[in-house]
Amino acid sequence: QVQLVESGGGLVPPGGSLSLSCAVSGIASRLFSTSTKSWYRQAPGKQRELVATLYNNGLTYYVDSAKGRFAIQSDNVRYRVFLQMNSLKPDDTAVYFCNVRSSTAEAWGQGTQVTVSS
Repeated sequence: QVQLVESGGGLVPPGGSLSLSCAVSGIASRLFSTSTKSWYRQAPGKQRELVATLYNNGLTYYVDSAKGRFAIQSDNVRYRVFLQMNSLKPDDTAVYFCNVRSSTAEAWGQGTQVTVSS
């Protein structure tokens, strides 16, 4: 069973940075390396929103509000997915979820809280 555990969330002032990490286990190396890896977020009272995706061909997608500020990466040797977030804004406040979708399964993490506030 594929399991994802996010970490790295916290409280940061506007303009600050955070680096989220997602540890993935229970998946074969080939499946992880060819999987689609994403970060989503859900703010209070709002629907879950796709923030960034890393496709297995190396291409990326970012929601408009994250372009130029966030960067998604993966370490296929250590089974990690990262989201570097810079120039954070109060509107970035949300629970951030890691998602991995392979040819055989899709899994979600439990989420990590990011709060941007002075």
